[in-house]
Amino acid sequence: MASYQSPNSRILGHEIVAEVVQLGPECQRLAVGQRVGVGWLGETCGGCTYCLSDRENLCDRPVFTGYTRDGGYAEFAVADERFCFPLPVGYTDADAAPLMCAGLIGYRSLVMAGEARRLGIYGFGAAAHLISQIAQFQGRQLFAFTRPGDLQAQAFARKLGAYWTGGSDERPPELLDAAIIYAPDGSLVPAALAASAKVATIVCAGIHMSDIPQFAYDLLWGERAIRSVANLTRRDGTEFLALAPQAGVRSTVTVYPLAGANEALADLRSGRLTGAAVLVP
Repeated sequence: MASYQSPNSRILGHEIVAEVVQLGPECQRLAVGQRVGVGWLGETCGGCTYCLSDRENLCDRPVFTGYTRDGGYAEFAVADERFCFPLPVGYTDADAAPLMCAGLIGYRSLVMAGEARRLGIYGFGAAAHLISQIAQFQGRQLFAFTRPGDLQAQAFARKLGAYWTGGSDERPPELLDAAIIYAPDGSLVPAALAASAKVATIVCAGIHMSDIPQFAYDLLWGERAIRSVANLTRRDGTEFLALAPQAGVRSTVTVYPLAGANEALADLRSGRLTGAAVLVP
């Protein structure tokens, strides 16, 4: 078990799609030549309270790909086979890469939203464009919220079948049964509460978020709930990768060379990117 280390001087890259070229002496699940995906959660301790209670996503001593262990911006990467996922057929490497984080953690956030029929999604980027396809396959009505005035993102959401689209400053025509917030903007929490019906759950799906502003208790009253998503479990990954091809999930990607990583980040920050960015060495 590798110890938790500083991310300084790490090789980045937390959504890896690659071919197995060599196996360690104790490997039994994978084979040389097999195509696999490696996600954000690279390893867990297996012995803490959370690991022993089927909550390995909350492990006290985790290893994260591209953060506390070198990631995929490299010619070769080392991964724990227990945390590698055989990939479904029908996806190119570029199409499969977003499934390994945007898809996996997006799926966990969808599960946390419960059986909500009217589902709001705030921030229509990499995770949202994948999970919206799962949600509609499950028979949900999708309400997509984008940056105010982002007509391109709203058109993209409608193309993927959204029932309603609008800016995050708008109220939907119907109250939501649940909302998932993918954008790292804390001000969206009271906005989502105001757009939601009683007993609704607001799921905060980002690792980081700006401060949530003060809001009136009336927005929370009615047994509404706010909860966060932390990482994922291997069960989440197995379920999602089995469901994605059944639901016909397709990734919309913009491919950049590895040397164009800064350009990809700039496009992401500015909102010029539709879907997900993928770096190809």
